[in-house]
Amino acid sequence: MTTINIPAIETRGLQKKFQNVLAVSGLELKVERGELFGLVGADGAGKTTAIRMLCTLSAPSAGEARILGMDTVQQASQIKEKIGYMSERFNLYPTLTVEENLDFFARLRNIPRDVSEPRKKELLSFCRLEPFRQRHAEHLSGGMQKKLALACSLIHEPEVIFLDEPTTGVDPVSRRDFWRIISGFLSRGITVLVSTPYLDEAERFNRVAFMHRGQVIACDTPQNLKTALPGELLQIRASPVRRAVTVLKQSILFAASQLFGNAIHVMVDDAQKRRPEVEYLLKQNSIVVEDIRSVPPGLEDVFVSRLAILGDGLSSRSREVDLPGALAKGKELGEVAIQVEGLTRKFDDFTAVDKVSFEVRRGEILGLLGPNGSGKTTTIRMITGLLAPTSGNAYVLGQDMAVETASARSRMGYMSQRFSLFADLSVEENIDLYGGLYGLSIAQLAEGKKWVLDMAGLRGKEKLMPIELSGGWKQRLALGCAIIHSPEVIFLDEPTSGVDPLSRRSFWVLIQELAARGTAILITTHYMDEAEHCHRLGMFYQGKLIALGSPQQLKANQVKGELLEVVCSDYVGALKLLSGDARYHQVSLFGTAIHIEVDDVSTASPEIRRLLESGHISVSAINQIPFTLEDVFISVVEKYEEQGKSLVGRNSQKGA
Repeated sequence: MTTINIPAIETRGLQKKFQNVLAVSGLELKVERGELFGLVGADGAGKTTAIRMLCTLSAPSAGEARILGMDTVQQASQIKEKIGYMSERFNLYPTLTVEENLDFFARLRNIPRDVSEPRKKELLSFCRLEPFRQRHAEHLSGGMQKKLALACSLIHEPEVIFLDEPTTGVDPVSRRDFWRIISGFLSRGITVLVSTPYLDEAERFNRVAFMHRGQVIACDTPQNLKTALPGELLQIRASPVRRAVTVLKQSILFAASQLFGNAIHVMVDDAQKRRPEVEYLLKQNSIVVEDIRSVPPGLEDVFVSRLAILGDGLSSRSREVDLPGALAKGKELGEVAIQVEGLTRKFDDFTAVDKVSFEVRRGEILGLLGPNGSGKTTTIRMITGLLAPTSGNAYVLGQDMAVETASARSRMGYMSQRFSLFADLSVEENIDLYGGLYGLSIAQLAEGKKWVLDMAGLRGKEKLMPIELSGGWKQRLALGCAIIHSPEVIFLDEPTSGVDPLSRRSFWVLIQELAARGTAILITTHYMDEAEHCHRLGMFYQGKLIALGSPQQLKANQVKGELLEVVCSDYVGALKLLSGDARYHQVSLFGTAIHIEVDDVSTASPEIRRLLESGHISVSAINQIPFTLEDVFISVVEKYEEQGKSLVGRNSQKGA
């Protein structure tokens, strides 16, 4: 057998046991050379453990794994020279500059200086870090740190690279830049295995393996996995939307209906047959039907469906439980609960938040999207009274947060990025502490504790410490502690960052229910698919609020041009050709298809076909597809930057 025909990665019956826990069980994988392969799964599914065994960092309990034909146990030292590994908690030296970090890893790999210097120059350019080569790693943004860590793992030109959740917590702009770099690997023939909690991101992989309890429960291309999904997805827009959800859930056929922002998603056996039935049912209940259409399912729908077949789907993680006392009482929907006027915060000469204004009404979920350091968290800290604004005002439930902070806080709930739990207190002790801080009576605390334990699925785990809980459990416990006092307004700062897909979906079921009861919710997030759940979105960039509207409005009004999906015989070659053509914008790889932003579909489609065929690449299909929120965000940021450049240009001309 020639070397080129040996798979890049192959496992047979791979197993890893920690005491009585079987973390990976009978893992069977085969990843071909030059493939972009993804591992997707919940917390504790075994993704990181599997990657560590493949990288020779952990020995298997049973079975075998081979990298480029070499055994991971017997030939570990040879494998290490051929692979690159970037862990979830990547290793950078914060007090070293970008260049010094690259030099250190080159020396660690014993790469001669005459070889490492040109590689370093190429990587700095490739990762767009050349302007920052003298900046210390600790002063880089999260996205730039990830790109530097990636560059360090590539300094020795590996043939196979392993990336463990490389974009977790990274903003949309840096994430797209990161995937541009990954696409460049493929053009060089590098094999890439990635684990990720982002199911929208998994659409980019050539093939995806869903992991659950240490095993692969499905493995195929994203398109094949979606095609094999039993049933079709209907998207419904109706008014009043919450009453529509209630009516649909009361029907046996549509009981699995879920609210996604201002739309309802329901999986049905036959979309064409069920569409008129849905419309009739809603109209019979005096609900105005604005639109019903069949929409393509996402990988999250596939994943949840697969788990449901195994009897471990969303229903087992998100049981409907009655909300505690005051939370269950309806409030006056539509009243302004949060009012922000010209809010500004400066740190010396740096303006973190610049004249931001918006409002959130009772029963509304407003999401804030933006890169790291764009001002989202600072804005929330000012609204909640944790940070004094330099100028501007914030009102919560009619109270000025500059002078009435204490009285307003008793009616607010706040969950920070780190889940606000006390590590040295047990589950029950955390609940008791928060109940006491909010001044609950013994009877109120007993009722609230019962609700938190049931909602979080922690009944019987009251004595466990937070460190012993999975990300999903910690998240729901932190939320329960934040709202145990039945607040009228809730602030959630990246509450699902790094949490597995099922926990995120069940979390949003609860958030939608809280909003339906009249709670005003302000939430920050990095997940584009998750932002679809919000009623309105505010897009932050460089401390400014640069766009505000519903997901539907933003897609309709904020994106210039049109989006095409190209399916062809050589996606790597096509990516290279199209990326080098100035007529096309935002050329990105999605699985084995390519997404391209064009000015006009009618003229671009034949041009693209001619360009690819001139490069001996046959084209199977060119289809127009809808823009995603990520596309919208990138477009809004680019438009803002262009306006800034134009303003600078006009000012310089005036000065001249």
